[in-house]
Amino acid sequence: MTWSESQPLPWHAALHHLQREARPHALASVVGTAGSTPREPGAKMVITAEAVYDTLGGGTFEFQVIAAAREALERGDGGPHLEAFPLGGRSGQCCGGYVHVLIEVFGGADMCVALFGAGHVGQALVGLLAPLPWRVLWFDSRADAFPAGSESQPRLSCRRVETGPEGPDIEAAVASLPAGSHALVMTHDHGEDRQLVDALLKRGDCASIGLIGSDSKWASFQRRLRDAGHDQATLDARVRCPIGIPGAKGKRPYEIAVAVVAELLTLKPATDQDDRRGVSPETLRDAFSAPNPRDAAS
Repeated sequence: MTWSESQPLPWHAALHHLQREARPHALASVVGTAGSTPREPGAKMVITAEAVYDTLGGGTFEFQVIAAAREALERGDGGPHLEAFPLGGRSGQCCGGYVHVLIEVFGGADMCVALFGAGHVGQALVGLLAPLPWRVLWFDSRADAFPAGSESQPRLSCRRVETGPEGPDIEAAVASLPAGSHALVMTHDHGEDRQLVDALLKRGDCASIGLIGSDSKWASFQRRLRDAGHDQATLDARVRCPIGIPGAKGKRPYEIAVAVVAELLTLKPATDQDDRRGVSPETLRDAFSAPNPRDAAS
């Protein structure tokens, strides 16, 4: 059965599916309570922009947790942070207890890769990308081009390029891409490859464009692309051909695929390197320091 966000799953099942698909979500966990509270430490709930799975007890307190999680998702926050909920003061609930909730935000896929071509190199690439938290949109204009069972791979979407009397609808396929995609062009047809590069350049918001082929193929393409209105400076700056990390050797499909994935890793956005991320050390120290028995006795 295909999973969707409308299913009433327990938090652990929803977390598994969302992690597997690299979709943005937050995990809210009750980590400390005092007094009368709706749920005990260890209670968990998963929140996305559209859905909620499981419960921390309901009421205004739960609505506030959901709102805090969705605000963090919308801001693109990463990692965990603690939220304090005095149920009488902040949440207006008559039980009057106190709850600390750890909200862990998972931002979804690190990158989106648009792969045009389901040939030998494309198939090797998809296998190498499978363990990575990247979303992959796989296109081909040929019937039955995708290997059986491809759609079962996490984060992979196989998309047939519609073909009409004038050939494949390249413009529609390119228009369907999310902004900031890393496009890789390696179809079975040089004409399709050239049309794709032309459409991708005209779109203008791809994070990168890679074209499989030799220096002579790229030289031929450049002449046609300049005739189509693209200046040489744009071609030099926006298109990589041949693709693959510099210095890589080998012409086997798997060897080329390894070089391409290594090159994509160099294009991956840098992560925040701030030494102080997530819950502050001071907060953790105060939360987990054992009280002095002499202080309690006094």
